[in-house]
Amino acid sequence: MTFKLGVTAKPRKKVHPRERDDAPRRVCEEQVMATPPFADRLIEAVRKIGSPLCIGLDPFADKIPRLFGDARADPRPLEAFFTEIIAMAGAHAAVIKPQLGLFESYGPEGVALARDLTEAAKARGLLVLLDAKRGDIGSTAEGYARATLGAAPGFDADAVTINPYLGLDSLTPFLDAAHARAKGVAVLVRTSNPGARDVQDLSVEGAPVWSHVARMIAPEAARLAGASGWSGLMAVAGATWPEEARLLRALAPTSLFLVPGYGAQGASAEDALAGFVPGPAGLEGGVVSSSRAILYPPGAEAAPTMEAWRALIRNAMAAAHHELAHAAAR
Repeated sequence: MTFKLGVTAKPRKKVHPRERDDAPRRVCEEQVMATPPFADRLIEAVRKIGSPLCIGLDPFADKIPRLFGDARADPRPLEAFFTEIIAMAGAHAAVIKPQLGLFESYGPEGVALARDLTEAAKARGLLVLLDAKRGDIGSTAEGYARATLGAAPGFDADAVTINPYLGLDSLTPFLDAAHARAKGVAVLVRTSNPGARDVQDLSVEGAPVWSHVARMIAPEAARLAGASGWSGLMAVAGATWPEEARLLRALAPTSLFLVPGYGAQGASAEDALAGFVPGPAGLEGGVVSSSRAILYPPGAEAAPTMEAWRALIRNAMAAAHHELAHAAAR
């Protein structure tokens, strides 16, 4: 048999089906083994860029500029919008955080878009923390872990947010997946919303519920620890509760923090870094998320041209980057 170019094809070696099926898995396992722990990758990236800023990807159709089209009826404008955001993000942040629940509201197309954006961001060297807030038990939790942290058809995100209120066994599948694939998990401990008080502040045996959650996960931090001394078992610590963040740091001294509540929710940069500790170049200990203040700054929705819109977004990213960097340097 010859190809059109006239080159005689060499007989192909027969491969046993099991060998053929295992080859991609072996390559994947070797790649995972060569990947540094998530905690080390995150803290190195934050130190390199000089700011703990994490840019949230929150799709609100009514806020997408008409320059991109009408996102209320068609998710395609979202793709163009967030592709632009990701292209600019790497100059100001090490991490992006897609809010999966908002993408899911667009149905299968929205989920597919979130996965494509995850892949695109990783290709640009950004870490992706998928904000999915999953929580279940047994095989269902295993499925959620594969879907968020696993390779295709999963998201293959670098980390995922999870809900601990079904108990430690509901976290185990995510911890197992994170340990096996050099990933991270961010556990909801003290969230930024006002209603967090309804449950998280309840007193149990003389201490608030959130502190019991912190004590529950603390022994697991070593499983996802890196050479940096930080652990990829992250704790979500809202910037709206700075005093609790300081107490949480004492309970979880090696856990990186994911800090929501900065920016549109009203917390200051100083509040956001309340649970951080001195590092080689200033305060460190996690990432601080900002979404709406960066994605939808004043004037962006009515920007007359793409260049005008890009300038507003870059300014918003730069302002958050520098504000957090300045707070960290004190």
